Parts: sequence; structure tokens; C-alpha cells
Amino acid sequence: MKDLTRLFRLDGKRALVTGAGRGIGLLAARALAAYGAHVSLVARSAAEIDSAAKAITEDGGHAEALVLDVTDIDDVRRKIEAAPAFDVLVNNAGTNRPGPFVEVEPESFDLVNELNVKAAFFVAQAVARRLIAAGRPGSIINISSQMGHVGAANRTIYCTTKFAVEGMTKAMAVELAPHGIRVNSICPTFIETPMTAPFLENEEFRAAVLSKIKLGRLGTVEDLAGALILLASDASSLMTGSSLLVDGGWTAE
Repeated sequence: MKDLTRLFRLDGKRALVTGAGRGIGLLAARALAAYGAHVSLVARSAAEIDSAAKAITEDGGHAEALVLDVTDIDDVRRKIEAAPAFDVLVNNAGTNRPGPFVEVEPESFDLVNELNVKAAFFVAQAVARRLIAAGRPGSIINISSQMGHVGAANRTIYCTTKFAVEGMTKAMAVELAPHGIRVNSICPTFIETPMTAPFLENEEFRAAVLSKIKLGRLGTVEDLAGALILLASDASSLMTGSSLLVDGGWTAE
């Protein structure tokens, strides 16, 4: 019989995590390394990812920092082409500019779309090209959001990008399946991270968010570890084009 615990192991696999300096990206890097992957942590500045990679290594994992602006498509292609193929991609880098729909300016729309959609698209493309050239299977994990499944006031730009990520995930899954490359998304609810902290400090906003989460609490980055390891590993070898909602029940009604 198969050792079922081995299905979740990532020994010998190389993983790339974007936006890895903090929040969900840092958790993803730590989790993948804990299960045996060699992790490359990507961010624009070296300080946070150097420190994170060092901490992972000191804990017995394998990690390195890769300074890269994922919105620089030419540099993304050069650096991923120059590296050994990555078996796992966690496409996490993202941002948000909340505000009323009638007040949205093109600058804000373009900024959020460039990172959340365009950069994610071309990072995934670069990783997939290397895997195909190497004849290797792989797993691409797009960090989406519950806002890729529902709407919300003051979130029109963000919802636009995350619905796009959901469509992109499914289309990529169809096209890459013949190469053995699986593509799935993880859709969290509000997670307490440096990006969400300024909004969640508003008690009225925090109460409104909690009223929608059926389990009655905000998410922590650790709440995403199980979904990440599942999708990165052979435990999900028949899953592609799927969304894992880690939303505390927000979208259940």
C-alpha cells in the first residue's frame, strides 16, 4: 500500500513564491520548505526575503532570495529562464486600492491590474515554459480571493482582478493539462496581514467583515497552509482548474 503521508511531501521539488517577504507569501514559503521543497522567495527588495530565507535555512529548510520586480516582464523572463525549472509556483504578489466605484481613477485601476493580473499571468507563463521545455509536470497556485466569486462595495477594482485570476486559472488549466501542469487557485477571506491591517483597524469595517464570516473570526496566514500544501503536492494530482475557498463560509450564502 502507498504511504499516504508521502503524498504531501515536496522533497526534491523546487518552488517559487512571489510576494514572499511578508503575509501570505512568507507563510507559503515557510510551509513549502517545511514539507521539503527548495524555495525561492521573490520580492522587489532584498531585506525581507534575505531575512526570511535565512530563517527558513536555520530551521532546517532550503531557501534562497530572488530579488525581482514581477511587473518587469522582461526581467521575469530572463531570471526564470536562467533558473532550473520550478515544480511549484505560488503566484501571490498582489495589491488593492479600495474606494467607491464612481471615484476610481485610471491610475489606480492600472496599478492593481498590472500586479494582480498581468504580472501573475506572465510569471505563470515563464514558469510553464521552463517546465514544458524540461518535460516536467508542475503545480501553479494562483492566490486569488473570495472576491473572485462575489462582489463587494468599494472593491470594484479588486473584484475585477480576482475574477480575472479565476478565469485565467481555468483557461491555463485546460491548456497546460496535456503537459502535466496543474493550475488551481486559493481564495481566502480577509486574512490579517500587513496589507489588510490598515483597513481592519477601522472597527466598523472589521465588524462588517466579521458579520459575513460564518466561523466568526478573521483568517490568519496559517489558515492557508493546508490548502497550499495540498495543491503543491501529489495529494492533489487529479485537481486542476479548481478554486479552494478558504473563506470561513463567507460565500456559502
